[in-house]
Amino acid sequence: MTTVQENYAQAARAAVALLREPAVAAAWDQPSALPEFSVRGLAGHLGSQVLHVSRLLAGEPPEAAPLSFAEFFTAAAFETGIDSEINIRIREGGESAAADGSEALADAVESALGEQRTTVLAESAERVVAFAAGPMRLGDFLLTRMMEIAVHSDDLATSVGIATPRLPAEVIEPVVDLLTRQALRRHGQAAVLRALSRAERAPTTITAI
Repeated sequence: MTTVQENYAQAARAAVALLREPAVAAAWDQPSALPEFSVRGLAGHLGSQVLHVSRLLAGEPPEAAPLSFAEFFTAAAFETGIDSEINIRIREGGESAAADGSEALADAVESALGEQRTTVLAESAERVVAFAAGPMRLGDFLLTRMMEIAVHSDDLATSVGIATPRLPAEVIEPVVDLLTRQALRRHGQAAVLRALSRAERAPTTITAI
């Protein structure tokens, strides 16, 4: 069985491959499939999921208790509008990460991943890291980065008109499990059960984020 660190590394490699797709560079300055996001800003946000890991590992472990996944989803404010302060900061961060162009972004992400092959794999999944939304166990944080990579890889591929990258089972299955558990918290058992098994009674949406 692979570890969450190894699974994250697989997701990160897929992100680098997508960032190097010629279609991404060709559409760099165009609007993306996400409101208010350019393709470059979305690519920067995708790449930042890998860069965040390096920054967090370089910091001191916080003393506060780590967040649960339910607390993380609440603190991360996924349900706020596109003009909320946090979403404006996210878009600005993506633009900043992409400021030097598509090749430079892909190089930076690939370089960070190369270093992480030593640093991340050497760390305990129980180590607590200081994320903006609150302290998290490294293993839990890496799973949320896998989720972000999976979701935004689909966004970016759709934005530039290419097929969504197919992620290995070790990556996508825990991501879908995490999203399903969040959908249960948001919508309740009946809504999720019906969406997955009864088209005639399925709700309009069971989105997790």
